[in-house]
Amino acid sequence: MKYVIIGAGVAGVEAAKTIRQKDSAGEILMISKDDHVHSRCMLHKFIAGERDEKGLDFTEDDFFKKHNIDWMKNAQVTEVHPDAKEIKLDSGEKISYDKLLLANGADSFIPPVGELRKAKNVYGLRNLSDAQAIVKEANQAENVLIIGSGLVGLDAAYGLLERGKKITIVEMVDRILPVQLDKHGACAYQALFEKAGIRFILGRKASEAVCEADGKIHKVTLDNGEDIPCDLLIVAAGVRSAIACLEGSGIECDRGITVDAHMKTSKEDVYAAGDITGLSGIWPNAANQGKIAGANMCGAAEEYSDRYAIKNTINFFGLVTLCVGRILEEDGDQIQIKEDKTQYKRVILKDGKVQGILLQGDISHAGTWQYLIKNQIDISNIEKEIFHINFADFYQVDEKGQYQWAVK
Repeated sequence: MKYVIIGAGVAGVEAAKTIRQKDSAGEILMISKDDHVHSRCMLHKFIAGERDEKGLDFTEDDFFKKHNIDWMKNAQVTEVHPDAKEIKLDSGEKISYDKLLLANGADSFIPPVGELRKAKNVYGLRNLSDAQAIVKEANQAENVLIIGSGLVGLDAAYGLLERGKKITIVEMVDRILPVQLDKHGACAYQALFEKAGIRFILGRKASEAVCEADGKIHKVTLDNGEDIPCDLLIVAAGVRSAIACLEGSGIECDRGITVDAHMKTSKEDVYAAGDITGLSGIWPNAANQGKIAGANMCGAAEEYSDRYAIKNTINFFGLVTLCVGRILEEDGDQIQIKEDKTQYKRVILKDGKVQGILLQGDISHAGTWQYLIKNQIDISNIEKEIFHINFADFYQVDEKGQYQWAVK
């Protein structure tokens, strides 16, 4: 059996490990455009100079040798032909497979504003190559403009603070971290970044950017006419699943590759995991998707069940926040808040069930909240203050005397 995995991120790595556990004799080939395995979550530490390429590697020493995995580096897949069970590389080489996993992630989205897409000093932050280019450009840059204040944008800013750059962040909505946090939770981080010297411009967006004679953009004009000087631009305005190579393949795609509960695509023997699926792109979910896809490629029938329990952990300047489930308020929601000098907690309830929780400062009992959200448990019959709910309210003793979670 020949297993081919496109992508060397956490989804691909976990799939490969799982395949080898279940099939000791099968051939495993991993193909990636990268030449280093790296954690995307740690790229800001590379930008800050706190880690080198080796320090970003999350695999064990000699991972590929120990698991008997062939790794083809610096290779780009350009075509996928499921009916012929082969893929084509940018070199023109064709590779056959018995089982294929698409785990090649997502690409930064550079909006079509002015000449952002053609400038030499405009970067996304998605891969190690992006971080390497940013560090190189930062060595000769003084003013940095970051477009977008989500986790990627703030990671970039956090890393560049260590290099003493003047940083401005432009965000089109009225708060930072608009996908992850409510306004109150976001303000806590904004205050910390501003104290460190970063300027935020909220509720504005870039409207014009022109390359100068050196092929670089040195100022961006906002929609209110204000000019922001810059020598280095980082665009953190979202990502797009890396599905360009699937054109004409017949593999069903929406925002990403469409997969069923077994991480199987619409084509036989083709699976997908991680950011390319458009499901939750956070690290633990991508790892889990890879494990499940790998197991099912070996004939198992495991299901992915974390689609509705999206979780984010944020930590800047020592302030930790954990969000599980839905954060944005909808019609019919009931909001409950608890706050003091050390913590901020906000829960969203609908029809007696927890839809989302934001824990800032104190993130204890996060597992309980994730259990409630994932299983959509009705807690309306629990007669205690909601923020005092804990594990003990949701377990039972089985016939062997073991504690088990109980869906009530």
